[in-house]
Amino acid sequence: MKKIVVLTGAGMSAASGLATFRGAGGLWGEYPVQQVATPEGWFKDPTLVTNFYNGLRQQLLTVEPNEGHRILAKLEKKFHVEIITQNVDDLHERAGSTNVTHLHGELTKVCSSKSPNNPKYIKTLTPEQYNVQIGDLAEDGSQIRPFIVWFSEAVPMIEKASNLVQEADILIIIGTSLQVYPAAGLIHFTSKKCPIYVIDPNSLSLPDTKNITQLKMGAVEGMTTLYETLLAKK
Repeated sequence: MKKIVVLTGAGMSAASGLATFRGAGGLWGEYPVQQVATPEGWFKDPTLVTNFYNGLRQQLLTVEPNEGHRILAKLEKKFHVEIITQNVDDLHERAGSTNVTHLHGELTKVCSSKSPNNPKYIKTLTPEQYNVQIGDLAEDGSQIRPFIVWFSEAVPMIEKASNLVQEADILIIIGTSLQVYPAAGLIHFTSKKCPIYVIDPNSLSLPDTKNITQLKMGAVEGMTTLYETLLAKK
């Protein structure tokens, strides 16, 4: 069975109504990166950071997976599909995808502020627990923080992701500007023969040394089109 590896970014979830971080009207315009997405911001004002992610979790409750998410889940019936996502939402899982690697953490989880990547202290929240409070502690006694990879922090899952891309028979990239590293560098790990499909309505700077086809479409339209192409070539 052919292995399809999919790299998704904010444009994947934007089609479900989730606000993106970059671009016009993005969250970084309202909340500077330094305040809510860095260890320094957390230490300076943990209340602000906690409330910011509480708000993002509440927004999660108002959205559903879009048709693009559902098509990726449906592909599992025909291919071995591995999804690598830069998104911190759970829309891929809610659509039915079973192999999802989150590069930048998961919004529905919290962790220790002393040892953010220690699995002993990572906890999945139920919707009733989405409003985290200052004073809520991890099992090591530290204040719980969002299980999010902030700027300047290491990306623990990048090695797994690069290995997946190396093994891909087909790589699909959806809704990412390919500007955020190390995720943007994953495109360079494909084999020479691996076809790469990029779904994004914007003009992107793509390497000319790779076998790339860009579909200048949004996530839903692009995956609807590509699904038929993949089945025809199977």
